[in-house]
Amino acid sequence: MSSFRLAHAAAEDWAHAAKDCTDRLGAIPADTSLGFVYVTDALADDVSSILTYLRQKTGVQQWVGTVGIGICAGAEEYFDRPAVAVMLADFPQRSFCLFPSVSKGPEQLSAEHQAWIASNTPALGLIHCDPTHESLVGLIDGLADATSAYLVGGLTSSRSTCHQVAGRMTGGGISGLLLAPEVPVATGLSQGCAPIGESHVISDCLDNVLIGLDGRRALEVLSEDIGEELSRDIRRVGGLVHAAIPIHGSDMGDYLVRTLVGIDPDRGWLAIAGQVEPGDRIMFVRRDPQSAARDLRLMLNRLKGRLEGPPRGAVYVSCVARGPNLFGAEGNEMAILREVLGDLPVIGFYANGEVSFNRLYAYTGVLTLFL
Repeated sequence: MSSFRLAHAAAEDWAHAAKDCTDRLGAIPADTSLGFVYVTDALADDVSSILTYLRQKTGVQQWVGTVGIGICAGAEEYFDRPAVAVMLADFPQRSFCLFPSVSKGPEQLSAEHQAWIASNTPALGLIHCDPTHESLVGLIDGLADATSAYLVGGLTSSRSTCHQVAGRMTGGGISGLLLAPEVPVATGLSQGCAPIGESHVISDCLDNVLIGLDGRRALEVLSEDIGEELSRDIRRVGGLVHAAIPIHGSDMGDYLVRTLVGIDPDRGWLAIAGQVEPGDRIMFVRRDPQSAARDLRLMLNRLKGRLEGPPRGAVYVSCVARGPNLFGAEGNEMAILREVLGDLPVIGFYANGEVSFNRLYAYTGVLTLFL
């Protein structure tokens, strides 16, 4: 199979951005079978027009993608401006399956989709999810069980409509791409944080409120972990220190990051953005540009070490709180990918939550390499 083709552009309107992309793609090989498309939310209402234009100009009929407050491609990141990114691939036609949004469960998949899943046992699914769906975690779990696929992807991020693309314009649940085992892939997850101290047992809690850790007041334990300098003004931990729930059985030390949403200094309680139960374990992590860059390089080098040859293309889903919001300027996050992996065709978007190995994360970067 030949190399992937990548193009991206910012413009005043969707038509000029899409035209710039197709012009930069050049002549399209006849065996090109699939297109990835990501657009910034400044063009969210134009997704249908963009999709129609891309089909007409490239001849490629099958597309997958979504909207993001930010998108990325190659060395570029686009935030708060109209932009389009496309990547073309030449997967064998029977090796992939696009499915439009399911909002209730995998039983909504058509008979054709279910037959493809039964005959191919998909190895990987790239999914795009509606962030407003009330039971998204359960929906992801159900899709993972029904397909037996390793799911990666993210939640659409948009200040207007949350359109997705999967063969056609869709939305309202989970849509995406399933790949058969004959398409080799490798994936990696960058947590973007650094653990502070060891994990603790939740000895007392109520819903999302941590009352006691290791039999002590929760705030006492936090203050001890973060050190005297930060604990003198506990307000400084906002946005810097987060709670993290270790994933049981993970051989990579993975954890789910949850924001600290409240501190009661009188009672010594902590509120986090997530439900917990007595007996669960929790730890505290620090999120800053240095920790995020170090963790991203570590993930990329670990992933590169597993490869037998250079990858042909990639999809990168990063948290909307990363990119220039964490790394300092547009392009800095993608520069780290290029530093480790070279001039690889990479496309993706900045999400409202990221999916890796069927779990919903926050503040992470999820990279999928096509080999």
